[in-house]
Amino acid sequence: MQFEGKKGLIIGVANDRSIAWAIAQQIMNQGGKCGFTHLPDRPDDEKQKNRRRVSKLTDPHDNAEFLLPMDANNDDDIRTTFEHTAKVFGKIDFLLHSIAFADRDDLGRETMHTSRSGFKLAMESSVFSLMAITAAAEPVMNPGGAILTMTYYGGEKCVPGYNVMGVCKAALDAAMRYLAFDMGARNVRVNALSAGPVQTLAGRAAGVERMLKMYEHMSPLGRNITHEEVGRTGAFLLSDDSNGVSGEILHVDGGYHAMGSPGRLLDEIEKAQKG
Repeated sequence: MQFEGKKGLIIGVANDRSIAWAIAQQIMNQGGKCGFTHLPDRPDDEKQKNRRRVSKLTDPHDNAEFLLPMDANNDDDIRTTFEHTAKVFGKIDFLLHSIAFADRDDLGRETMHTSRSGFKLAMESSVFSLMAITAAAEPVMNPGGAILTMTYYGGEKCVPGYNVMGVCKAALDAAMRYLAFDMGARNVRVNALSAGPVQTLAGRAAGVERMLKMYEHMSPLGRNITHEEVGRTGAFLLSDDSNGVSGEILHVDGGYHAMGSPGRLLDEIEKAQKG
């Protein structure tokens, strides 16, 4: 029960395939209490689809304490969320930031043709949101606490098709390191988890289907990762077991990031050529 007595906030659950949900499940199953946010629904959406998708997951869990709407690009929403968090929990021990967004039209363009407005929106949603949320969390974080954000290899190397989001992830990685320095003075750690392709809403938008087969052949482990593996690693980075780790990008991708050549994928290419 690694998280027994621990409390924290999970930001970024969209549905049951969200990496944020995989991490939250691990935390709650190990005794941690979690508050959740969801993307606000439109006022004219009578079905409240965003809230319903998340509440279907959180309602059955005794350790899911609350569920609030929060637009990470709205300072009032962020302030309200952390006021409620402080009211329910007092202080928190962990915070998960699992938010990224780019307009689909801009994501589908060559990077150089990203619109100015689309670039601003993607950077604000995917990068500044971590900075704003960390600042809001600072007064309510317990010393020894941890903050985790979700990044991707497309911020380290060019991944065609990831386009403007790759630029955002590079900026997110840098922001994480500077926040690790800032929060280190408060004895709070800040890290990033870089997952390989998995089936999520964000993954499908970025063309994950095409990536799965390539990772399977190129990664040293010769397979794709699972939601459960990412969940366990995310929970580790938010737990006391990783107390000495800060400013780190931890890859959960079967070792794909370590490869300097296509590896075993060359065997498949040769087979295809012979066939």
